[in-house]
Amino acid sequence: MEKIKCRIKKNDKVKVLAGKDRGKIRNVLSVDRKHNRVMVENVNMVKRHQKPGPQSRQGGIIEGEAPIDASNVMLICAKCAKPTRIGSKRLEDGKKVRICSKCKEHLDA
Repeated sequence: MEKIKCRIKKNDKVKVLAGKDRGKIRNVLSVDRKHNRVMVENVNMVKRHQKPGPQSRQGGIIEGEAPIDASNVMLICAKCAKPTRIGSKRLEDGKKVRICSKCKEHLDA
C-alpha cells in the first residue's frame, strides 16, 4: 500500500468539516499518511473498555481521540484566519512550501 499525498501536518490548526464535531477548530496531533487519516485533539472522542494488565494496573473505561479522514478537515490560515485550500510553491532556493490559496501567505514557518 502506497502513501497518500496529505498536505496537512502535525500541529496545524484545522476546522472539522463533517461528522459529529463539525465546526470545531483544533490542532492536529498526528497524521497517518498510509490510511489518509488525522488525529485531531478533542475530536471524535471514543470510549474503550480496558482490562487491567501489567502496564496499566487499573482497568475501566478510557476515553480518547480516534482518527478521522483527512478529507473531513480543512487547514486554517494563520494570517487570514479562514479555512483554506492548500497550494504549493517553489522558492528561489528550490525549497517547496505550502501557501494559502486565499491570501497567498506561506503556511510553513
